[in-house]
Amino acid sequence: ADQRLAPISLRRMPPRKKKPGATTSGAPAKRKRTPAKSSAVDPASARSTAPAADADDVLAKVRELQDALRSGNGADIRPSAGVTATARLAPTGADGAPLTLVKSEGSTATAAKEIVEVSDLPTSRVLESIEAIAVRAAHSVLAGRGLTFSIPSRSSTNQVYVPELDRIVLGDKRGSRSISSVREARKTAITVRVMELISQVLAKGIHITKRDMFYTDVKLFVDQNDSDGVLDDVATMVGCTRSNLNVVASDKGLVVGRISFVEDGDPIDCTRMGVGGKAIPPYIDKITDITSDADFVLLVEKEAAYMRMAEDRFYNKYPCIVITAKGQPDVATRMFLRRIKHELKIPVLALVDSDPYGLKILSVYMTGSKNMSYDSASLTTPDIKWLGLRPSDLDRYDLPEQCRLDMTEHDIKTGKELLNEEFVQNNPAWMKELQIMVKTKKKAEIQALSSFGFQFITEVYLPRKIREGDWV
Repeated sequence: ADQRLAPISLRRMPPRKKKPGATTSGAPAKRKRTPAKSSAVDPASARSTAPAADADDVLAKVRELQDALRSGNGADIRPSAGVTATARLAPTGADGAPLTLVKSEGSTATAAKEIVEVSDLPTSRVLESIEAIAVRAAHSVLAGRGLTFSIPSRSSTNQVYVPELDRIVLGDKRGSRSISSVREARKTAITVRVMELISQVLAKGIHITKRDMFYTDVKLFVDQNDSDGVLDDVATMVGCTRSNLNVVASDKGLVVGRISFVEDGDPIDCTRMGVGGKAIPPYIDKITDITSDADFVLLVEKEAAYMRMAEDRFYNKYPCIVITAKGQPDVATRMFLRRIKHELKIPVLALVDSDPYGLKILSVYMTGSKNMSYDSASLTTPDIKWLGLRPSDLDRYDLPEQCRLDMTEHDIKTGKELLNEEFVQNNPAWMKELQIMVKTKKKAEIQALSSFGFQFITEVYLPRKIREGDWV
């Protein structure tokens, strides 16, 4: 403890030899900068907001699509082949009651169909409907029938594709859920609890995530899939969209490009959100004042491809909005995409993998998913153009063999199942592309285009496809 540190001897270092060109003060002299050799892509030009020199030529056919949408020729409901007049929906009851799909005069639809479709309701209406359901349940108890709910069936046998609407919808089958049934007692209790939690959230005027709701009563819910499923049941019982219940999933989608909006009072400019872009908020109802000078929306399946578009500022060269859900689309991204197309009246071009799953993801955006079939009206974006990567592109762009992956037996089975789907059969061009895929048994990812160069997709592939109007 008494030991002291030995003093460090400091000795003067000999002066450093002056380098040629150094100043007398010892500071290095300023050297003249020599211009750097020109690279393939100048980062400064990538950040430029000016359109590419050939933008008008490249975007000519896209602008034809845009003109058709704005003139009213691009309807949100696209009749299938053989349907001469669009069918309409006629309400036949109170909230949650079936709607009748009525044949319009001249329609070749075989018969009127009853389906369950929900509406976008204000909070006051949602609360009133929940209270009405609770009152009916109380009457059931007083009548000696026990606590019982009547719920639209969301089983796969009650989910149908309606050509007149060009989307998957929920049929009119209903089921009952009773506390007196041993098999249904727990699910009935979960239904009551979920309605109670939703009422609290709506009364406070706040939003929560599905995970938040699960953790309010873990012992009852046990698994989040159970509480999530009942949440959808409650939406069909009330007759509102799931977002009207103020219970949302965590954000997943991203947007970057020529679009601005106000989010809960905060102005957002998606050209100034960095390379990563802006997360699409789960609270779509809080987005207002959407403005844009974009000519089209580029819907990208993979985040990696999205990042390439964002870093290269593709949206400035060819004014557009770039969106991705990083794979299987979430509800918020689907609602955001539909709202953009509906309000801005601009076409949507899709870039997905050349495999059955890329096409399935595209079909979810266009015709809806079976899990959310009751809300397909607010979640589907009709007439998205399949830009790429298509099976025919593999030969057309001479994709190297090493980038063409063999399809698995499961891939082939999924491809053949898609060939039997009515929404695919209604589009001959899709049928042709799928037949090529199943016949060659080859698939490819969007990133396979990087074999020609990392920026081939933004500098060659996309401009060429868009210029030629090469979409289906």
